[in-house]
Amino acid sequence: MRSLYIVILALLFAACSPVKKYQSQPDVLAWENAIQKFEQLDKSETYPKESVIFAGSSSIVLWSTLKEDMAPYPVIHRGYGGAKLSDFAVYAGRIFDPHEFRAAVIFIANDISGSDKDKSPEEVLALYKSVIKTIRKNHKDAPVFWIAITPTSSRWKAWPQIQKANSLIKEYSEKNKNLYFITTDFGFLGNDGKPKDELFRNDLLHLNDKGYDVWQEIIKKELDRVLK
Repeated sequence: MRSLYIVILALLFAACSPVKKYQSQPDVLAWENAIQKFEQLDKSETYPKESVIFAGSSSIVLWSTLKEDMAPYPVIHRGYGGAKLSDFAVYAGRIFDPHEFRAAVIFIANDISGSDKDKSPEEVLALYKSVIKTIRKNHKDAPVFWIAITPTSSRWKAWPQIQKANSLIKEYSEKNKNLYFITTDFGFLGNDGKPKDELFRNDLLHLNDKGYDVWQEIIKKELDRVLK
């Protein structure tokens, strides 16, 4: 009887999983090749056990000076352009499980963009929780850092919802051991309260070299605070 009860609970949990409805969606399956490339790297490259893994969307991909910017921390670079938490949560096991690492840093900014397909801040939080649960299966105590979604002119109309998602993840991180929220908006907003466009590329979405300098300083300082 007890075993039947456990099975029923497991089925109910699976049915309620925020990831389940995304697993077979075409826009999620479209990233399969990118994940397979990571898996090929995992077979051909070796990484120190004290590495910090940086994973997420295009701002991670385009961070060409990541290795130098994070020294002396060795890094594992695992970004794919256009990532959303809805696909990242599906692939999280394949991204994180092959590695031993000292800490993980995640940045994903595409779930709320001002589109009619945007997720709610609450769903963003639920998907992030799913990612953390996956990481914790094999990395129970590794610090995990969430880089706050950046304020940008291209997505300014969605900023109130983005702020709410950031706030929910910050609150969740503060209540759970070894989870950290890296606040960054103070570095990207001007005195007028609007994004500093000079820190972004022409698309007013992705960071330019000056923007990465700001990011690097904020993120490295937080890594040092926690890891040292």
